[in-house]
Amino acid sequence: MAANETEPQELTGQRLVAIVAVALMAFVGILVETSMNVTFPTLMRTMHVSLSTVQWVTTGYLLTVALLMITSAFLKQRFTNRQLFVTGAGLFILGALICALAPNFPILLVGRLIQAGCAGIAIPLMVNVVVESVPRAKLGFYMGMTGLILMIAPASGPTFGGIMVSLADWRMIFWSTIPVEALVLIFGVRAIQQYTPTQAVKFDWRQFALLAVAFVAVMLGFNSLTTAGWLSWQFLGGLVLGILALLGYVRVAKTSDRPLLKLEIFRNPIFTYSFFAYVILQFCNIGINFALPNYVQIVVGASSLAGGLMLLPGSLITAILQPWFGHLLDEHGAKLPILLGSSLFLVAALGFTVLGQHLSVVIVAVLYIVYSIGRSMAFSNTMTNGLKEVTIEQRADANAIYNTGQQFAGSLGTTILAALMSSVKGGGLSYAHATALGSQLAFGLILVLSIVNFGFYAIVFRYQKKD
Repeated sequence: MAANETEPQELTGQRLVAIVAVALMAFVGILVETSMNVTFPTLMRTMHVSLSTVQWVTTGYLLTVALLMITSAFLKQRFTNRQLFVTGAGLFILGALICALAPNFPILLVGRLIQAGCAGIAIPLMVNVVVESVPRAKLGFYMGMTGLILMIAPASGPTFGGIMVSLADWRMIFWSTIPVEALVLIFGVRAIQQYTPTQAVKFDWRQFALLAVAFVAVMLGFNSLTTAGWLSWQFLGGLVLGILALLGYVRVAKTSDRPLLKLEIFRNPIFTYSFFAYVILQFCNIGINFALPNYVQIVVGASSLAGGLMLLPGSLITAILQPWFGHLLDEHGAKLPILLGSSLFLVAALGFTVLGQHLSVVIVAVLYIVYSIGRSMAFSNTMTNGLKEVTIEQRADANAIYNTGQQFAGSLGTTILAALMSSVKGGGLSYAHATALGSQLAFGLILVLSIVNFGFYAIVFRYQKKD
């Protein structure tokens, strides 16, 4: 089909197939983000690595996705939807093969970083294909479905991983998804169409390098906390290097006519503080999806299957209620669902913190239901409320900032919670008891952040004249 820029008048069968194919590719790419969380105790034993090291199979994945998100606007202009679709599927299959056959941890990590290219390409591609394929009258429903995928897939990852491990071992996570991704590729490659012309735009490697250095330096700095401590040159050096690189990016972006991330959007206080609250919610979400499966295996002695399945009720209930969360905003404004969701989130975080050394699988499952409902109710409506406050011309850039922040916050959440869970040592404590104490510190951090978010929301609603 020749490229054109006309708005779609109807959703044809071919366009629907394209949407389903890209959505499935995005779902599988996001699902495996967190599916390895339940395998960490096993990988630590068999590959002789620490918890702070093994968490890089999730942290590295999310960090790679965040870096690719920065390039999404360039990729959209430079390459066709079909080229991006084929590349994303190819990276997933190649990375999954490397992971499935990995003889040691470094090879496994390389496979994960390659595989992450799928999610980094597929998430913005999914949104672009929906916007270009669906008539305006139906856009809300289909965009709601993309939002559902972005929230449910990472929460379902530990459950999927636990089931695969119970059927065989951790390698089954990759063997089982390779044929699915291959079918998605075959199913969707002919249906993917191009609606806008591509352009031979240049990529600003200087901006990308500065942002990459900032993200990686901060991540490595926090990852060093377990072994080096808060006052170490590794941690402080990582933070300083990250801040300097970010300041360098701001300076370069001001003089560029094609900034990767348009930071002037942060002049809007409603968007800015909504963004801060949004990334905190994602930090806590990905972090706790890492912490809980490892807690019940190391502290409680539960199986990897139980560690994954205990999160399933909360994920399913959240998926069912997700349309209602959006309805609350439409009917009553943003304040009700955001503050109600944040209150439930706070209650669950308090429960995890108080009971941090004495949690059982059942207690975790119950608290996670409350946690998941509250977090999701606040999360989706926080982004919607923030996007409503920017101009139409700024929406695409604001969305790119949200997506990049979401992925980076998730990787940082995994890194910091892993460091806290491993931070208690010595004193004749058993590994299980030390992990329980460290986990209580991690849950306490989530509790503090849930309180901080109320401060951010207070600022948002003070500036927001009309809700």
